[in-house]
Order: sequence, then C-alpha cells, then structure tokens
Amino acid sequence: MLVKIIIVLLLLFIVFNLFKALFVMLKNDPDGPSMSQLLGRRVLFSAIAMIVIIAAIMLGLITPNSGPF
Repeated sequence: MLVKIIIVLLLLFIVFNLFKALFVMLKNDPDGPSMSQLLGRRVLFSAIAMIVIIAAIMLGLITPNSGPF
C-alpha cells in the first residue's frame, strides 16, 4: 500500500511541475525560475516513478494485470 501512495504522490508532483512550467512559459518573467529547469525536474521524477514501479513489480510488492480482460 505504501508503494502505491508513493507512486501517486510522484505522479501528482509530475503534473504539478508540468503546470508550473506552463505558467512560467505564459508569464515570461526573466527573474523567475526557468521553464527548462521545471521540465527537467518533471522528467527526473518520471524516471524515478518508472524505476519505483519496475522495482516494486520485481520485488513482488505490486502485481501487474495478467490479462486485458
């Protein structure tokens, strides 16, 4: 259950960074954080989420769906 909560929190943080980068792009403030830094953070946390999912599957903490139906 803890692994699923961690994955959901990572996904929420990814979406948050995506929208934050959108507002930085629309605002176009030279003193604010750069959009590429926020998008890079999103890519980093996406990679971390994938690593956590793969590790949880390999350790048997979560089980993938065995069939499409």
